[in-house]
Amino acid sequence: MKLYLVAGEASGDEHGAALMRALREILPDLVFSGRGGPKMQAVAGEAFINWSDSAAVVGLWEVVKRYGYFREQFQSALGEVARANPDAVVLIDYPGFNLRLARALKKKSPALKIIYYISPQVWAWNRGRIRQMARFLDLMLCIFPFEAELYNRSGLRTIFVGHPMIQNLAKLRTGEERQANLIGLFPGSRGREVRKIFPIMLGAAGEIAAARPEIHFEVAAASEPLAVQIRQMLADSPLRQRVRIVTADAAGTMQRACAGMVASGTATLEAAYFRLPFVLVYKVSWPTYFAARLVLKTKHLGMPNVLAGREIIPEFIQHEARPAAISKAILKLMNDQAERDLMVSEFEAIIAKLGESGASAKAARAIIGELNQTR
Repeated sequence: MKLYLVAGEASGDEHGAALMRALREILPDLVFSGRGGPKMQAVAGEAFINWSDSAAVVGLWEVVKRYGYFREQFQSALGEVARANPDAVVLIDYPGFNLRLARALKKKSPALKIIYYISPQVWAWNRGRIRQMARFLDLMLCIFPFEAELYNRSGLRTIFVGHPMIQNLAKLRTGEERQANLIGLFPGSRGREVRKIFPIMLGAAGEIAAARPEIHFEVAAASEPLAVQIRQMLADSPLRQRVRIVTADAAGTMQRACAGMVASGTATLEAAYFRLPFVLVYKVSWPTYFAARLVLKTKHLGMPNVLAGREIIPEFIQHEARPAAISKAILKLMNDQAERDLMVSEFEAIIAKLGESGASAKAARAIIGELNQTR
């Protein structure tokens, strides 16, 4: 049996690799092809294409500027599927590319099974698109409980498998005590994010240090290239002696720190899982921001707030992402134990909604079950 998989970013690569390992436990001879990141390539073999560094972009404007590249990669992916002749295509998150690929593949080969894992958050910007997705997707595997009801009601057969983050993060618990004077900075997993967001976080850190000289900071760099970028940005900062950069250990920083500044994305749920009181900081290019505001249907950006249905973590987005406001919110979390306890209790309820450990295994069983129906 053969599967072709596509992921486009670091988180998709991690979840894709876990899914591939779970599939291999059920079918050891399963053959993988496709494109993703280094973790998926390590499971599948060298023939699997590692494109995640080039594929990871943020926002409409950034995609438009690289339209030629993505058009070329799209055509390449269509050719790869045709040559591989897989039993099914499994698309992992990365909706801007993967939804278009699914539509093109179904039009070209109506009998080809197309399964989507980690559903695109169309409920946040265009719920009417779900009925369209039902025409070219055979099965949706979602990671948030409310999605299954929404998608099934719209005619797209969907199974809630739980959030794969749970099983991944459970292995990373350290049990270490929080350091009362440590603040964690999580500026994102892409270079463009870091360039936009880290200077804002650094500005807030400067104001916090002025108010509380005993406080120090730890920056979680998602990769060594990003760590190099962050070191360069720190080189002329008066805070450079009080900032430690840690590479590929965001979970450790989230458990050591007393509070945090977190870029929007999966990291907000990870921080909630580790019960780190934090604020959300996010900034993109202005064309991307205005385009998003036109279509976004949810009131909040951070997934903990979306799941809670109200703001439980302060959000500082775009023009509101100002060091003075961010530092004030962080100092409140550092100084007000009742505020910290309330936020942590909200995190307990949110994480409980994400299901138990074993999402990858559940997703693998659902995929195998779908394939067995047609064999």
